[in-house]
Amino acid sequence: MDLNSASTVVLQVLTQATSQDTAVLKPAEEQLKQWETQPGFYSVLLNIFTNHSLDVNVRWLAVLYFKNGIDRYWRRVAPHALSEEEKTTLRAGLITNFNEPVNQIATQISVLIAKVARVDCPRQWPELIPTLVESVKVQDDLQQHRALLTFYHVTKTLASKRLAADKKLFYDLTSSIYSFACSLWNHHTDTFLQQICTGDEAAAANSLERTLLSLKVLRKLTVHGFVKPHWNAEVMGFLHAVFERLKQFLQCSRSIRAESICRDRLEKTIILFTKVLLDFLDQHPFSFTALIQRSLEFSVSYVFTEAGEGVVFEQFIVQCMNLIKMIVKNYAYKPSKNIEDSSPETLEAHKIKTAFFTYPTLMEICRRLVTHYFLLTKEELTMWEEDPESFTVEETGGDSWKYSLRPCTEVLFVDIFHEYNQTLTPVLLEMVHSLQGSTNVENTNAILIKDAVYNAVGLAAYELFDSVDFDQWFKNQLLAELQVSHDRYKPIRRRVIWLIGQWISVKFKSDLRPVLYEAIRNLLQDRDLVFVLFFLNVCLPVDDFEFRTDQFLPYLESMFTLLFQLLQEVTQCDTKMHVLHVLSCVIERVNMQIRPYVGCLVQYLPLLWKQSEEHNMLRCAILTTLIHLVQGLGADSKNLYPFLLPVIQLSTDVSQPPHVYLLEDGLELWLVTLENSPCLTPELLRIFQNMSALLELSSENLKNCFKIINAYIFLSSSEFLQMYAADLCRSFCEILKDITIEGQVQVLKVVENVLKVNPVLGPQMFQPLLPSVFRGIIDGERYPVVMSTYLGIMGRVLLQNARFFSLLLSQMACELGQELDQILGNMIEMWVDRMDNITQPERRKLSALALLSLLPSLNSVIQDKFCGIINISVEGLNDVMSEDSETGTYKDCMLMSHFEEPKATEDEEPPTEQDKRKKMLALKDPVHTVSLQQFIYEKLKAQQELLGEQGFHALMETVDTEIVAQLQEFLQGF
Repeated sequence: MDLNSASTVVLQVLTQATSQDTAVLKPAEEQLKQWETQPGFYSVLLNIFTNHSLDVNVRWLAVLYFKNGIDRYWRRVAPHALSEEEKTTLRAGLITNFNEPVNQIATQISVLIAKVARVDCPRQWPELIPTLVESVKVQDDLQQHRALLTFYHVTKTLASKRLAADKKLFYDLTSSIYSFACSLWNHHTDTFLQQICTGDEAAAANSLERTLLSLKVLRKLTVHGFVKPHWNAEVMGFLHAVFERLKQFLQCSRSIRAESICRDRLEKTIILFTKVLLDFLDQHPFSFTALIQRSLEFSVSYVFTEAGEGVVFEQFIVQCMNLIKMIVKNYAYKPSKNIEDSSPETLEAHKIKTAFFTYPTLMEICRRLVTHYFLLTKEELTMWEEDPESFTVEETGGDSWKYSLRPCTEVLFVDIFHEYNQTLTPVLLEMVHSLQGSTNVENTNAILIKDAVYNAVGLAAYELFDSVDFDQWFKNQLLAELQVSHDRYKPIRRRVIWLIGQWISVKFKSDLRPVLYEAIRNLLQDRDLVFVLFFLNVCLPVDDFEFRTDQFLPYLESMFTLLFQLLQEVTQCDTKMHVLHVLSCVIERVNMQIRPYVGCLVQYLPLLWKQSEEHNMLRCAILTTLIHLVQGLGADSKNLYPFLLPVIQLSTDVSQPPHVYLLEDGLELWLVTLENSPCLTPELLRIFQNMSALLELSSENLKNCFKIINAYIFLSSSEFLQMYAADLCRSFCEILKDITIEGQVQVLKVVENVLKVNPVLGPQMFQPLLPSVFRGIIDGERYPVVMSTYLGIMGRVLLQNARFFSLLLSQMACELGQELDQILGNMIEMWVDRMDNITQPERRKLSALALLSLLPSLNSVIQDKFCGIINISVEGLNDVMSEDSETGTYKDCMLMSHFEEPKATEDEEPPTEQDKRKKMLALKDPVHTVSLQQFIYEKLKAQQELLGEQGFHALMETVDTEIVAQLQEFLQGF
């Protein structure tokens, strides 16, 4: 591409590509795509985006195309890679000058230079770093800033490389420029501080921007540029200087207006200082040992004493607390139980920590955390009153402890209390004892203090297990506080509910549950969202092993009704999700007992589903609720099908955009619907059309897909297989070409279930899969779990469809070019040899029945393998026979003579319709209907009659005498 002639054409097409008219835009994009691989194209782009007289949008687009081209074509091994000559020209052009006037374009140019540096620096681009170092020294403000911006992006990119050779190069680079980076940072920092003192805020803002960029460079060099940074005096000097600079910058914040740009940049710089310390501690804990004392002194001083008043801000407090937390929790600083096993570095760090965290220091930290940082603010109380839904969302913020003050203070409290519980337990208990009795509702501060102390007791529940008699506290104090109805006492009622939720799975007598449920029911009548939020932890905690349905049932109707009314009243998506979650957990816990009360919810969910069309996360919550509803309703869930089946259809259709959010829960709902379905409806059968595309995804949801297929097989194998067997077989053949061992087993189990349910037609329907199963057996499949499934499949075919087995044997003989008897002999021999791969008793008995079904026989191969067949049969007897202690006789413990409704204890889920179907199927399964003892006797008797006494005796002599003795013992009485 000739640069002179091409520039005009490319400029014109780029201009068209910025158009809002798709008729102009699309052809331009296609043309640019074709040029991507043309030699000289990126040189033209460089000329365009460095020409400041051109339209900004055109230049912006040119930069983006250039940047994308680096990703695709810069590396030598890439298809259509740029020539070395063009890359040399481009590298030189990129660093000719740093005078881009538009900030956004300047940032993109810096990023693309860094991308090139990642591949080429320093070997193919040795001049990059020296050029940047010289450019940041110039006096021109714009050039200096752009060069510093590029310096930062290059350093950041090179620091992120993780191969050993690349890290070594970065260490070398760091050692060569670290001194310069330190002096550059000091220069800009001093300039900023001087300008703040003189009141020149505009100039200070520019200097602060350079301070920020140079500090970002130093952060990457310090954290990633040294193997053992504590050996470098300059590094440790910089880190110690960070504390002094932090103090100076915090003082500066007093004199800068809150609304000024400078204030925002100042806070960003202060946070960056703390990030330097946090990153260094994370990457080099032992190098940080020399900074432990100073870090703790600095953080505790600003966060827990008057020194921080008027200068600290929320994000800075969070960072300081994270620094304290990381030092307290750091495993590198914790000695082994056996002190001799600890390194000197660990012991030194532990010594510093222990010396710092004295009783007065710990007591002050604990008291300040509880009585200052745990207090509900006026803003929070106002939000609770005026916008309870938003307050509830705030209360249930996710994993935000690193970024939000309240969660951060709570995590710090938990970590410090865990580490120093013997010291802090008396401190916290003394705070509790000082708050005995009800609190004056007119004293707002006292109410907030009690709320904070109760919060601390809840957070430290596990640590206080031996120090608090929670049952007595509940009866004597907490229960009475739940009954104080004054509106101002609401924070205490809420906190007590939460506190009980924290303790209920730690230490709470089951006998007290009904009293607690009664109190909660009264609170729920206020329909306060915050109480609903804590209701779940109190009534239905996840790890509550003492929950008794019978205790909860008297309160079920009223609580469920109140929760449902609240679900209708709330308007925000997040709060509807919370209430739905609580309802789901109630349904899950009481299961079938929920049936009388769900009518209103069943009628409301279709409306809520329709209203939530734009809120996929709410729809996920609805799916979860439906899952528990179907499980609770059992066979009665069929009445939900007009709503339920379209929901499943949409959620599991990969051609519909919402499937990205709904698929996992949709598959779970599909599965439980099938498991609880009393019969197969045409609509339920039609949904299976979604399965083919799902199997092609080969995602983590594949396991549930196989469970769904099995559920259809158990539900109505004839209808289902008649419609879908051919498609399934094709899908399975494709899947087995590229699938994990676990996935392979899942496919084979489906085939095994088909043969179990339909032993006559099943082998024909899945005939294309069976030769590979046969080959796997005779080749000695190396994975035991796969071999076990192979033998289970072949056992079904051999035992229940001998005619098809003969056809398969002939097919394999033809394919492998071997005699029938040779193939059969190889199969039996491998079966006997790999019997230990089968661990399931059902499959082991099946193997014995299947091989015994070859008898009686005059076939020399079968007689040659007779010893192995008897060995497997006796192994099977040992697996399934149990001795009657009264009569001394043996019986097959796998035999089932009649259908018994599967019963569930209170701790177990009631049997599903699928459980019943499996039970009925077992009544037709030879494994459960044929006595192995009787079968062996009959087969041996028939073989004896076929061969005569002498021939049979000779055959039995091939069997080990110990095996014969065991066989005779099992066959006594026949």
